[in-house]
Amino acid sequence: MSRPKIALIGGGQVGGNIALLSAQKELGDIVIVDIPEAENFMKGKALDITQLLPLDGYDTKLRGTSNFEDIKDSDVVVITAGFPRQPGMNREDLLQKNLDIMTNVANQVKKYAANAFVIVVSNPLDAMVYAFHKISGFKKNKVVGMAGVLDSTRFRSFIAEATNLSSQDVNCMVLGGHGDTMVPVSRLATVGGVPLSALLSKDEIKAIEDRTKFGGGEIVKLFGKGSAFYAPAQSAVEMVESFIRDKKRVMPCAALCEGEFGIDGYFIGVPTVIGCGGVEKILTFDLNDDEKTALNNTLTEVEKTVQETGL
Repeated sequence: MSRPKIALIGGGQVGGNIALLSAQKELGDIVIVDIPEAENFMKGKALDITQLLPLDGYDTKLRGTSNFEDIKDSDVVVITAGFPRQPGMNREDLLQKNLDIMTNVANQVKKYAANAFVIVVSNPLDAMVYAFHKISGFKKNKVVGMAGVLDSTRFRSFIAEATNLSSQDVNCMVLGGHGDTMVPVSRLATVGGVPLSALLSKDEIKAIEDRTKFGGGEIVKLFGKGSAFYAPAQSAVEMVESFIRDKKRVMPCAALCEGEFGIDGYFIGVPTVIGCGGVEKILTFDLNDDEKTALNNTLTEVEKTVQETGL
């Protein structure tokens, strides 16, 4: 029985870390694809990780390439290719640049890995995953965006910091678009089953919500150039693992809604079940009035960005 094949389109900071983390979890054999000018760099990354693995005791084959034909018959494709966000630049500024890249990638994936489960990480996320879906023609269960997993892990880490309790015991989720209008659902957040509202004041919770919404921007400012990569990489790996190992994890992901939460025809962050069938189900629940308003606000932003793609 052959190992699963994972194709990483884009071998920058996020892609390189996905390769490392996937190899350390022995999720499958890995191909890192990038532009011809970066081919040797990708080969170097693959070789470097390969030489680390004997120390870890893991068996995985890695290769770097600029030839899309090498992704042939991949089980999973993770797309991180694109220009990173710079200070002062919002995700929409990236749109046209990254849309051109996504168009090429979608056509290549359709050609060589038509049965793959595709996870889009490139920004602006909500528009890029929509674009991939439209251009590739892939079924909705085969395409998903990595958004809420990252936003929720930021939310979890901030709650753990504020309560001085283990992040392992924090359970929370962020819905909506992957941008400043995202919706941290504090009402349902718990630490070890204890509601967050019993542990922190309204003002403290509001501060955490705001920090979560601008979590990506905070890191962009600190870096001065480029954007986050460790947490985004691990977030994507969690999704890859749930698919490959049929774990049926429930994660907030940008899935195509067709009526869920009153949303129709857009990819937006919702509680998503990922198993061997890809996006197997979207879980729904009743929102209160404030949450409905917030989700409608984020949907308006997503609609606007998607319309700018012209697809």
